[in-house]
Amino acid sequence: MGLLLLVVPVRFQSVFRMAALVVGVAQLILFALLLASFDASQPWHGLEQAAWFSIDLGTWGKLQASYLVAVDGLSVGLVGLSVLVLLLAVVSSWHVQENIKGYWSLLLILNGSIIGSFCALDLLLFYVFFEFMLIPMYFLIGIWGGPRREYASIKFFLYTLAGSIFILMGIILVYLSYQDPTQPAVAHTFNILHITNPLQLLIDSPLYTADATLGSYRGWTFLLFFLGFAIKLPAVPLHTWLPDAHVEAPTAISVILAALLLKIGGYGLLRFVYPVLPDAAQHFSPWVAGVGLLSIIYGAMNALASKDLKRLVAYSSVSHMGFVLLGLASGTSEGVGGAVYQMISHGLISAMLFLLVGVLYDRTHDRQISHYSGLAERMKPFTAFVLIAFFASMGIPGFSGFIGEVMIFLGAFRAAELGIFGLWIAITATTGLLLGAAYYLWTIQRMFFGPFHSRAGEHNLVPLTTREYVMLLPLAVATILLGVFPQLLLHYINPFVQAFLVSFSSLTD
Repeated sequence: MGLLLLVVPVRFQSVFRMAALVVGVAQLILFALLLASFDASQPWHGLEQAAWFSIDLGTWGKLQASYLVAVDGLSVGLVGLSVLVLLLAVVSSWHVQENIKGYWSLLLILNGSIIGSFCALDLLLFYVFFEFMLIPMYFLIGIWGGPRREYASIKFFLYTLAGSIFILMGIILVYLSYQDPTQPAVAHTFNILHITNPLQLLIDSPLYTADATLGSYRGWTFLLFFLGFAIKLPAVPLHTWLPDAHVEAPTAISVILAALLLKIGGYGLLRFVYPVLPDAAQHFSPWVAGVGLLSIIYGAMNALASKDLKRLVAYSSVSHMGFVLLGLASGTSEGVGGAVYQMISHGLISAMLFLLVGVLYDRTHDRQISHYSGLAERMKPFTAFVLIAFFASMGIPGFSGFIGEVMIFLGAFRAAELGIFGLWIAITATTGLLLGAAYYLWTIQRMFFGPFHSRAGEHNLVPLTTREYVMLLPLAVATILLGVFPQLLLHYINPFVQAFLVSFSSLTD
């Protein structure tokens, strides 16, 4: 649809918005049909494969890649999150006036790239979707962003491109190490279904070794993948592109960036890196946990020092993605399940937080925390949504954030008991909860209570519109629903986690 819109004359302005809305609603309907037929006990649902391209290399066999897509317990929740957030991004962008043809075309192309990344089971196909997201995001930030949009878009592009190069080098090493058992003429394969099977590892390949330390091919391959996906996550100290991109991006793009694009970093580790290189993952677990801990504390400290509300939310995302790394490093069912739950929960909460910042900015064109006071007196429904989002992000019981963080901490303490990493990492990580409560409660007290004050004036603080209720209510309801009934999501996550851990342990053995 994004490509079709390029041939529509620009004078038909309403066509662009309606086309994006139709795509969003259609995706929501298709996802509902997917859930209705989804069988969590089966490893893959809707598996589709078709030849993409093939190049004859003579004695080297063939270079072949496939269009191979499917969903399982990991990707179904992320696809559902994508469908919801992308639809709300369309609603949030309804009043975009500048170069609307380019905006809506790029937004729809970004839509396809995100969902393609979560469904691809061919490493090269995944890389194409992953890399192609750079193009629309670069222009969406660089053209429709804030005053420093050029700097932010270039920084985002360079960081992500560097990560993509690391991932591509890892993909090449993996490709050269595995064979396709169904096609003897094809020497190597990008098919993740074959790559996760150790029986398809070629004896003369770079990865055929029992050594997973830093000096080995397996160790270096893991680090290449980890660096690439850690930039996308992002993990400290590879995070510096994120606050600038968030602050300068328009609201809808900040929502997509926080709720979806960051999750592709965690998804890549879960889908490709840990199943293919489990021994290296176990060897580097203390380091991965350490990076997660650093992200938790450093992100929270920067959020606590932030004066810009959008920057505060951006740094809170860095902190919460640190919890994902901690759960993944634990290698336990609680930790891995909590990491997946945290990714989806944070997607809902961060989308709501950035939409709320956008609601306030649309009225006052001011995001400085110190410029507001007593907003609860004049904007009661808005304040209610803010409290829901803040308490959910703090991990208060009754909200989805609580479930993911509790599972991650259970996994971290069990990993410490098993000797995977030190107990001090699990204990120190709990301070992230205290810091999170500190910066959120400080913001609530400063902006929403006390005597009323707004530097932009009282007349701008009009009530929430119907469009804004449509954006915020689904996210608030989903956050509460997954906090009260976590089994709605764990029903899909648990079979994936069990299969992941069985495969993980058997491969490391």
